[in-house]
Amino acid sequence: MADLGSIFKAYDVRGVIPDTLNADVARAIGAAFARVVGGAAVVVAHDMRPSSPELTAAFAEGVTSQGVDVVHAGLGSTDLLYYGSGHLDLPGAMFTASHNPAQYNGIKMCRAGAAPISGETGLDEIRRLAEEGVPAFDGPAGTVTERDLLPGYAEHLRGLVDLSGIRPLKVAVDAGNGMGGHTVPAVLGQGLPLDLLPLYFELDGTFPNHPANPLDPDNLVDLQAKVRESGADLGLAFDGDADRCFVVDEHGEAVPPSAVTALVAAQELKREPGATVIHNLITSAAVPEIVRERGGVPVRTRVGHSFVKATMAETGAIFGGEHSAHYYFRDFWRADTGMLAAMHVLRVLGAQERPLSEITAEYSRYAASGEINSTVTDTGARMAQVREAFAGGDGVTVDELDGLSVTLPDGSWFNLRASNTEPLLRLNVEAPDDVTVATLRDKVLGIVRA
Repeated sequence: MADLGSIFKAYDVRGVIPDTLNADVARAIGAAFARVVGGAAVVVAHDMRPSSPELTAAFAEGVTSQGVDVVHAGLGSTDLLYYGSGHLDLPGAMFTASHNPAQYNGIKMCRAGAAPISGETGLDEIRRLAEEGVPAFDGPAGTVTERDLLPGYAEHLRGLVDLSGIRPLKVAVDAGNGMGGHTVPAVLGQGLPLDLLPLYFELDGTFPNHPANPLDPDNLVDLQAKVRESGADLGLAFDGDADRCFVVDEHGEAVPPSAVTALVAAQELKREPGATVIHNLITSAAVPEIVRERGGVPVRTRVGHSFVKATMAETGAIFGGEHSAHYYFRDFWRADTGMLAAMHVLRVLGAQERPLSEITAEYSRYAASGEINSTVTDTGARMAQVREAFAGGDGVTVDELDGLSVTLPDGSWFNLRASNTEPLLRLNVEAPDDVTVATLRDKVLGIVRA
């Protein structure tokens, strides 16, 4: 098979249909996956993209060609696949390109128990085997069994966060024509005091209304309008594979994911005082502050799910959050699930009469720039120039856990990281106020974009 380097990324597979990712490629990857992860069976699921059923079927053919059985869950969100992998204790593969445009698809793979697979922990080996050709298996082929995991997934989440006793809430939900339209009704739409106001629940992998990427503020506009016009208590927006959830308050204002991280951490620390909470290095400084104030132990990691999950495993952390709205729970096999984070927000809001904006204000302490991308051809040289401009200043601290992080004496900080896949530098700035954010942002960008 041709070189697969263009579609194998740091943590998953992403390609354009059918140019770089098609049934033949999926079949080869399935066979290689079965060889690398071992075991008697694999669980698979797919999103609503038009190409997903064919790719999933081809992957299953590759798996069964190696004598390994397949549990086929059909339509599902990525966190439903993680539930299947954890509950059944099987390796898993989810066919989705998450928030990418319609012409893309991809594969997120994990070992049994929803343990992540990255380049260093098996993905590179899967690529090598798929390219070279997996040796034929000398034995009977595996079988494919269909299994509906949605009821069990919903029951498991409801067992972790009880919403039955909260006050009635009106909740606008934008599924973006993605898998939230499949999972939200099952989890939140039956027997709970929630009046759901659905937006774009029709499963449609061509994304006719807007891209399923709530990280882009333009894609929250419809949800914000729905919240304001309906008088909803809050709004929830899910990405294409529904593993991330973004929150807007009763005014239609976006709640920073760092504030959601701090809110959920506070709830988990009530349940387990003294527990460890993971946060990546571009979450707000308010997160470790609040964790310490609530008696917990904050631990800082690099950006990316494999680093967060690995650190959770090492420390036994109860919860982890990233500013990209990925939320990880020990009781969900350390996997990320936006649905469970949303349920925590609903429970906190539904347990009191205060509006969400007032509640989340407690967890939003600083001004932030958001992530700013700059296209540069010499990322290493530009980062070195930025480091030289700041390092050595009075009271300035510098670390390079993930890119370049610089903290100034007034508490302002920034992180500058190179993209793994593109000639980009990503900048995040946080400071006590908007003016200081703008000043620091402009200084760094002046060097990066010179």
